[in-house]
Amino acid sequence: MMVDLFASRVETIRDGVVLLRAFADPRILLPLIDAIASVAPFRSMTVPGGKSMSVATTSCGERGWISDARGYRYESVDPLTQRPWPAMPVEFRTLAVGAASRAGFAGFDPDSCLINRYAPGARMGAHVDKDERDFDQPIVSVSLGLPARFKIADAVIPLSDGDVVVFGGPARTAKHGVSPVVAGPLPYRFNLTFRRAG
Repeated sequence: MMVDLFASRVETIRDGVVLLRAFADPRILLPLIDAIASVAPFRSMTVPGGKSMSVATTSCGERGWISDARGYRYESVDPLTQRPWPAMPVEFRTLAVGAASRAGFAGFDPDSCLINRYAPGARMGAHVDKDERDFDQPIVSVSLGLPARFKIADAVIPLSDGDVVVFGGPARTAKHGVSPVVAGPLPYRFNLTFRRAG
């Protein structure tokens, strides 16, 4: 599932923000994303103001993150299919728990994985993850496919295929976002965001 933990390069970006270079294996993760999307298809959600997000999203785990005219929240049922979200693959959970531990956040217990698909030009505006109940648990963010520029607080982190960012503690509620993704040899950038929602 993961590259050798001790071979992965660990960089502390700032207090509470850790970058694990080449920590995730896209060859294992991408087929699992396809399997999840076959049950809970990618869709463009609408933000409360009425605009559509430029990224396409789906989720897996006990709870999925959704956005609509009522606001941002987690739901146990996919509003598109009216069925529970697909279970979180064990490979996903192993990756998230291992990355959190390697970054110094032992005991991470994710129950939700938001999957964002970025086509070239898609972006994620600066925001704070605040829909979760337990802010003591970190966020684990996995980057796959096309490179991206991830902004968190006053730092800009270039991300490549397989890189993982973990942020928690004093950075748990840091504002973060993604610059528009640039076209390249791969069709998309995928981002897996693991959280403890409930």
